[in-house]
Amino acid sequence: MSDQDSDFGAFLVGFLAGGLVGAAVALLFAPQSGEETRTLIRDKSIELKDKAVETADEARTRTEKTLEEARARAETAYAEARARADELTKLTKERAAELQKRGQVVLEEQKTKLGDAIEAGKKAATRKRQEPPQDQGEAAPGETSA
Repeated sequence: MSDQDSDFGAFLVGFLAGGLVGAAVALLFAPQSGEETRTLIRDKSIELKDKAVETADEARTRTEKTLEEARARAETAYAEARARADELTKLTKERAAELQKRGQVVLEEQKTKLGDAIEAGKKAATRKRQEPPQDQGEAAPGETSA
């Protein structure tokens, strides 16, 4: 957009300078009286002023149009970004809930396994206590009796 502004500024300066130089050359080389020259100068300056105002109005109109287009593009981009952010937020919440459910299932499975292991340990300890003591008179392997 700044390239367009600088191009337009250069065009406007060239247009005005060319108009002034052309008017000056036309006045200097025209075979007319002083009164006619003054009238011609006044007419040309009014014409030049009108062209400058017209060119400025066109530039303002183009600038306003470009600004509106840029604003519309920015609003569209904002709306798209907002929609994408909302979509990602929803997806993230869904995945977080899913992971929480999976974690709860794994936790319950581990609790069950741990409970089963504790129960098996208790049963083994109870059986061990209920077994009759082994006979003390028997020799341990590798020992000889006297």
